[in-house]
Amino acid sequence: MAEAPAEILLLRKMHPLVEKAFDGRYGVHRLAEAADPEALLAEIGPRIRALCVGGAVDGALMDRLPNLELIANFGVGYDAVDAAGARQRGIVVTNTPDVLTDEVADLALGLVLATLRRIPQADRYLRDGHWPKAPFPLTASLRGRRVGILGLGRIGRAIAHRLESFGVEIDYHGRSRQADVPYTYHDTLLGLARAVHILIVVAPGGADTRNLVNAAVLEALGPEGILINVARGTLVDEAALTAALRAGTILGAGLDVFENEPHVPADLAALDNTVLLPHVGSASEHTRAAMAQLVVDNVVSWFEGRGPLTPVAETPWRPTA
Repeated sequence: MAEAPAEILLLRKMHPLVEKAFDGRYGVHRLAEAADPEALLAEIGPRIRALCVGGAVDGALMDRLPNLELIANFGVGYDAVDAAGARQRGIVVTNTPDVLTDEVADLALGLVLATLRRIPQADRYLRDGHWPKAPFPLTASLRGRRVGILGLGRIGRAIAHRLESFGVEIDYHGRSRQADVPYTYHDTLLGLARAVHILIVVAPGGADTRNLVNAAVLEALGPEGILINVARGTLVDEAALTAALRAGTILGAGLDVFENEPHVPADLAALDNTVLLPHVGSASEHTRAAMAQLVVDNVVSWFEGRGPLTPVAETPWRPTA
């Protein structure tokens, strides 16, 4: 008698590539489509061996899936997944690094230029018919500016590499100095903010980094400063940022992420010295397909006994034999 296929749970609708790859291969359950999600969890919970997510997973959910082996996260950031709790329960968590690095780095550079040169504002100026009356006001420039990167990981390095071609000086702050880069290291975020004109946030989210960019950091960045965030909204104190933008404490901000997505504070959205995007850093067809394929590859590799391809640091995996 053939062995029953492994059963997996999709917490919400996933990329079509994921859905197509799993249907017919595994027993697939879709929580978001259930008429009674609680009843479905009660019924199938003990049979679920893999969980595919693009959002929050806490210990309470894991406890309802007592035979869960793998959490495959759609995205490089996994701060919404209780990875420490997963490790305690013997569950491996995977994410999708590398495949989205270039896309996010490209967007970060786009935000830098759009915020400095006020590209969206210039577009609106033209469309609203103001150009025949007067030229668009002069803007700030990337020339002569020093750029600081908070978090010199994969994406941070890709951003730095792109910035080199612009001829700007690059500084960074992180948990430790990295010996293989030529950039100037600062052992505090305040020190980095004081030294640069543009601060790009690419550090991981989570409790340890919540509101890391606060009023003191923004004041250190100064009245010519630009803040760019392509990491997680929780790293920036949004109330302090709004106040700093309104008061001219900093010049402007380009944000792709927010604390309570998809909700953006109205007073922040009303400011004209901002460029605000709806978390689209990796949102190209090419990159989202690559992310989806890595989710699939992690699940397939796991059930074929080869282990996870991209386990996160909190849940390292070693073959048992």
